[in-house]
Amino acid sequence: MALKLSSPGFAEKGQIPVVHTCDGKDLSPALRWPGKPAGTQSFALIVHDPDAPDPAAPKMTWVHWVLYNLPADLEQLLEGARDLPGGALEGLNDLKRTGYGGPCPPKGRRHRYFFKLYALDHLLPDLHRPTKAKLEAAMSGHILADATLIGTYERHR
Repeated sequence: MALKLSSPGFAEKGQIPVVHTCDGKDLSPALRWPGKPAGTQSFALIVHDPDAPDPAAPKMTWVHWVLYNLPADLEQLLEGARDLPGGALEGLNDLKRTGYGGPCPPKGRRHRYFFKLYALDHLLPDLHRPTKAKLEAAMSGHILADATLIGTYERHR
């Protein structure tokens, strides 16, 4: 079964609404993934911007959110998810904190934001606030499927 990720707030490669950015309330967008591959024991989600600091000359990937051990029966995250479902854990974003840190690119530059969901055949141990790289290493060999939703954002002020 193919894993699919969507948001009611923006279309694939569409503009992420201001409410989900540092220019708004910085709320995480609602995300949906109906269905799961057979054998799924948990999900993980990583949100990152590969265009930092400037899409014309990217130098790094900026990590906005790291979640793992999302329950296997979960099919969505609500907008502004702060209270995570039972057993779910968070890693560190590049703001050096847990939680969602929305798009906040330099003025006038359109960035892409990748919301990547992984279906895992394993429930991961507590990785103690892992970075994106540490979570990816822990998931290695356990990924049944993945799905990506890309949104864009450009500041206009």
